[in-house]
Amino acid sequence: MNTERITAGIARAAEIIRAGGLAAVPTETVYGLAANGLAASAVERIYEVKGRPAAKPLSLMVPGPEALDVYGRNIPRGARVLAEAFWPGPLTIVVEADQKIPAIVLAGGDTVGLRCPDSPKTLELLKLAGVPLAAPSANPSGAPSPKTAEDVLAYFDGKIEAVIDGGPCGIGTESTIIDLTVSPYRILRQGALAEEDIRRALVDSLTVVGVTGGTGAGKTTALESLEAMGALVLDADAVYHELCEQGGPMLDAIAARFPGSVENGILQRKKLGNLVFSDPAALADLDRITIHHVVAELDERMAQFAAAGGRYAAIDAINLIGTEAESRLDHLVGVLAPEEVRAARLVAREGVSMDYALKRIRAQKPDSFFIEHCGHILHNDGSREDFRRACDELFKNILEG
Repeated sequence: MNTERITAGIARAAEIIRAGGLAAVPTETVYGLAANGLAASAVERIYEVKGRPAAKPLSLMVPGPEALDVYGRNIPRGARVLAEAFWPGPLTIVVEADQKIPAIVLAGGDTVGLRCPDSPKTLELLKLAGVPLAAPSANPSGAPSPKTAEDVLAYFDGKIEAVIDGGPCGIGTESTIIDLTVSPYRILRQGALAEEDIRRALVDSLTVVGVTGGTGAGKTTALESLEAMGALVLDADAVYHELCEQGGPMLDAIAARFPGSVENGILQRKKLGNLVFSDPAALADLDRITIHHVVAELDERMAQFAAAGGRYAAIDAINLIGTEAESRLDHLVGVLAPEEVRAARLVAREGVSMDYALKRIRAQKPDSFFIEHCGHILHNDGSREDFRRACDELFKNILEG
């Protein structure tokens, strides 16, 4: 067999693919060994030429995000978000496979990886061939992945019909593979696209509402309204306490900055308090450490929620304004209530004295602070039913308007 080297005239490569042949194709990562992904006999040749184990499934190259609905089923919103963000590019998205995909591609499974390569010649080939391309890296199994047409010919000259010469691959590392058929999602292969970029794109796809205000103002009712609309509600203070209980990077950072504050993986709150409450600079350092790690955990939970199809999230925290968490917000809502109402709620809820309740409230930010910094204000100065209606109206406008 004579292996053609194609530098132009991609129509010729499309003819080879439609006829059941193999053509090595360039991508932004490495060269792939391509065949018609809907023709079982052509795909079988890929396994034979590469010496690829039959138990390893193949991904399909597709021309764009619209292919998710053609070759996949039950596509989660997160898959569409990532395809719009990173295709064409080095990301393979695993989804439920449509029945039209041959069993040999799936290697006995029911999922398929879809990828849109960032290579003009290969995208043109996909358009002209009119079929998805089964295209693992163009190397014998276990050998280094090829980054040039010369690399491919060194492996397969005389064994495949053609190689499209697109010049050297710019990245030289395989695509990242993410499985969105499971929750939480899984990175099956860390490749050219960083997981942090994936997480950021998923979080950015959400509409995130921050809910803030003083103790007893009525944030819980506001959050119940958001939750009823399908929002993921995240209590920043509860997340902080969970991280304290779990140990890990946040406690490690606290222990490094404040020696003696963590013993046997347990935060010594009294010792830590003695170290920071009389030292504003130390307290500021503690706030930076805790907020950074709490925000990272909020990001992870929001990313998982978005990957599973979620659209809205809410973050509940007294101290949102001016922190790293504020940068995650699309809308910031301040909940305000008269001082005497807040105090009465504290007395009823926590059994404290009215004098203590008022002192606690007056030690917090005044209403003017929230009015100045929040884009929306909810006044909780009537009945609970009236306030809930006001919450529902505002959040409907924010989320659906």
